[in-house]
Amino acid sequence: MSVAGEVGADGKPAGTRKPGAEATGKPGAVGARKPGAEDTGKPGAEGAASGGRRPGRRRGSADTRGQIVAAARKIFAEKGYDKATIRGIAREAEVDPALVHHYFDTKEGIFVEAMQLPVDPGTIIPLILEGPREEIGERLVRFLLTMTADPANREPILAILRSAMTNDQVLVTIREFMTMAVFNRVVERLGISPVRMEVGFAQMFGVVLMRYVLRLEPLASAEIDELVEILAPTLQRYLGDD
Repeated sequence: MSVAGEVGADGKPAGTRKPGAEATGKPGAVGARKPGAEDTGKPGAEGAASGGRRPGRRRGSADTRGQIVAAARKIFAEKGYDKATIRGIAREAEVDPALVHHYFDTKEGIFVEAMQLPVDPGTIIPLILEGPREEIGERLVRFLLTMTADPANREPILAILRSAMTNDQVLVTIREFMTMAVFNRVVERLGISPVRMEVGFAQMFGVVLMRYVLRLEPLASAEIDELVEILAPTLQRYLGDD
């Protein structure tokens, strides 16, 4: 039995719809979906809008980390360490800056991976500086000699030093990184003058170059313990109490 005032599914009074309206399936009819809308569970126009990505921003993928590292390597080469920014690296990689932070805590961490450095100063320096102040020279010498004794650790460092000697941009980038990520951190923590810290590190870099690049004997084949005994007192004088 028909009830007066009965309302159809489309909101119109029963009996007022045009014949065949239920079967047309045209866009606009209630419940009708555009082709492909079933995949999103939303009408076609809404699904396209919600599934769209902002221009220049890519979501994470299996190779997102590698893409960020490649972008960072380019940005560091062009701008140096100081002027490179997380936002600039994200823009070059076409990802959101938050995604860069997802993979890397700091710009320093990105640089370490981009340059394939064997250690992160942000992790190692606090370990070296912990403990008795009168033993810091020995800890530093032993760490540097032990770390560079492994060819897998040593070669990336030597490769960067060679590049810095012939490429001004690499030189600037490495100098900025060493100053900001290493030297300033040690100076602040130990309360010593910058020149004392730089002289101490310069001596150790010289030892590494003579030992592994020039391969000067008997330094090249000397035992680590022997070199620690010789070098630690000198480094202690540079880095000990001011």
